[in-house]
Amino acid sequence: MKRSIVLFALLAAPGFAFADDFNYTYLQISYGNVDLDGVSVDGDGLGIDGSFGITENLNIVGGYQTADFDSLVDADEWFIGLGVHTPISETLDVVGSVSYIDVEIDVLGFPVAADDGFGLSVGLRAAVTSKVEVDAGISYVDLSDSGDDTGFGAGVLYNFTEMFSVGLSGDWDDDVSIYSLSGRLYFN
Repeated sequence: MKRSIVLFALLAAPGFAFADDFNYTYLQISYGNVDLDGVSVDGDGLGIDGSFGITENLNIVGGYQTADFDSLVDADEWFIGLGVHTPISETLDVVGSVSYIDVEIDVLGFPVAADDGFGLSVGLRAAVTSKVEVDAGISYVDLSDSGDDTGFGAGVLYNFTEMFSVGLSGDWDDDVSIYSLSGRLYFN
């Protein structure tokens, strides 16, 4: 379950672009549905995350997510890390990140588990048109007590203006499926 919440953060769509220039400075708010495979408990989650471009090819990433599983179990997760991106063409970037992750699980309001570790991700970010961007990637999460996990994610963003977009994304691993709706505000 902890890894499910971590994937909710790590595989969030990495950004939007106008066909010739991707923006890596943004703030995003998300709502997600978490489906734990093989268990009859599903959850809803809210998150806030962002990215801040510090050089032409580096950005700082970070965020906080919380999920509630049928009002019995709450999971909170935050992460901070460094992202890297490099263009392959005017409409395609290779993106990656490394992050520190901290997770806490509460049952009926009482803390029952806490864990931390790191995450790695790599993917592609493509501008299909000046209004539509797609992304796909793979992530690896290694928590000190919970072990490791690998997942896949994909998403699409629609740009209403140069500063605002809305996205849909999905993230999958062996134990969880996550579907998210997000709104993103870009800064220059």
